[in-house]
Order: sequence, then C-alpha cells, then structure tokens
Amino acid sequence: MAVSLIRSVRVDEDEPNRPAVPGRIITTQAKAKELRPFIEKLITMGKKAQPHLEAAEEFATDAERNSDEWKSWRKSDRWQQWNQRIAPALAYRRRAFSLLRDDEAVDILFDELAERFADRDGGYTRVIDLAEVRLGDGGRKSLIEFVGERDREKRRASAPVVVEESTEEEASSEATESEEVTSEAPAGEEAQTDESAEASTEADAGDEEKKSEE
Repeated sequence: MAVSLIRSVRVDEDEPNRPAVPGRIITTQAKAKELRPFIEKLITMGKKAQPHLEAAEEFATDAERNSDEWKSWRKSDRWQQWNQRIAPALAYRRRAFSLLRDDEAVDILFDELAERFADRDGGYTRVIDLAEVRLGDGGRKSLIEFVGERDREKRRASAPVVVEESTEEEASSEATESEEVTSEAPAGEEAQTDESAEASTEADAGDEEKKSEE
C-alpha cells in the first residue's frame, strides 16, 4: 500500500491503470490509519537525507562514468570528501528500500516528496472518510493522500468596520458655522432696534404736530 501511494504521485498518461487523482489511493478506514504513520516516517527519512546530498553536491562531478575525467576524479581527494558526505544519505536510502522493496518508489520518495515537504514539520498525509462501504464485508472506506494539493483555504470572517460619526474636519466646520450664526444674530437684533427707534421718533413727531394745531 505504501508503494502504491508513493508511485501514484508520478502519473504516466499512457498507462491504462493510471490513478484518477495523483497522490491518492482509496482503501478501508483501518488500513488508511495504519498506513499514515508508516508513510510519514519514510518521508522523514527522505528529508533527513537532503542536507547530506546538498553537501556532497559540491564535490561531485558531471563526467561520464568510466571516462578518463571520471577516473581522475575517482582517485582525487574530492571523491573522498564526496563519499564521506553522501554516506549518511545512502544509509537512509538503503533503509527505505528495505521497507519498500521498490526502486521507483524510493526514487520518488527522495527526489520529489522530500523536496516537496522540505519546509513542513509534519502532517504530510491526510485521511478522509468516505460515505460508502465496501461491497462484501461492509467495511468503511477512506482515502489517503498527500497534502499540499486540493487543500481547503480557511477564511476568517472580517470584523465590521467602525465608522466615526464626525471627523476632526467636520467638527471644525461645525464650530465655524455655529460662530457665524451667533455673529449674525446680534446684527439682526440691532436692525430691529433701529427700526423700532425710528418708529418711536416718528410717533413723537406726529404728537407734537397735533398739539401745535390745537
């Protein structure tokens, strides 16, 4: 089952029995729960081998095997340094092969999955229960797949935006308008007092004229 899950990552379009979804298999619920820790331990081994492979890459050569350049590199000190740095990675690879017994699955594990989960501390797979049972024994079915693809994004509800009733500019404009209103009010009162004074003087003049005629 571990080999089937790992090999499902690399899909061949011409293969007649290719998986419908890469990196996913469907099995029973009990088997999926037992398979999950086994797969995650294998990915952890692949991740532990990556620093040793990167350190050995500095002393590696691109020459073809058994060529003159390769033979000279094989006898140099660079090969000794390369051999010392890559030895732990080869030990992890042999250990994974002893568990899987499949060369292609080991290649996918160390070349693709280890790089894919390099920045992840754990939780490389997930098990999802299906709402159906297996024919024959009625066992519950589940799917197990690698995370990183088809992940659901968790969206948080945004808090309501609080709008202030009046800003500083509005407060200053309201203050200026109130000052203008208060300044206009006395002017109106002065106008009314002037009109009343004129009316009283005219009334006094009319009374004096009546007295003189009498």
